[in-house]
Amino acid sequence: NNIIEELRKRGCAVTVFPAGVPAETLLGSGADGVMLSNGPGDPAENVYQIQQIQKLLGKVPLFGICLGHQLTALAAGGATYKLKYGHRGVNQPVRDLNGVRTYITSQNHGYAVDGASVQSGRVSFANANDGTCEGLDYPDLRAFTVQFHPEARGGPQDTAFLFDRFVALMKGGDL
Repeated sequence: NNIIEELRKRGCAVTVFPAGVPAETLLGSGADGVMLSNGPGDPAENVYQIQQIQKLLGKVPLFGICLGHQLTALAAGGATYKLKYGHRGVNQPVRDLNGVRTYITSQNHGYAVDGASVQSGRVSFANANDGTCEGLDYPDLRAFTVQFHPEARGGPQDTAFLFDRFVALMKGGDL
């Protein structure tokens, strides 16, 4: 619900679709962008969703959070792997590789994206503890993703600016 609220605060009309919706339905809905939200389990098991994301990439601005980050990476030809302990809690430090900031983030996941495996994307955030991929930018596909939860704002330097970035992308801006 916080993801929806963050988008609505920015003037977005939000329509929620189930995880099994075909890409053609999303593209035909007239949506200005697609938000892929969080969820449980092994991302590689979501074969249908990965196939649908492949159909969306490059056609509509896309922002993925948590499982949405992992599924987008798989749709872009990347790989995921199970973490030994997972990232859990409201105190996971994440470095912004495009700047000089480290954010304290909220996370709850047991899988990570192998950032080097995603040829069409570039790693934008990294976990400050173990160096794992925490975000990817896909400039040619008008998409970006993060492993952490920007809607939870776990630290004093909120990452809610990512929702502003998504709105700007839907309005025709660049990554």
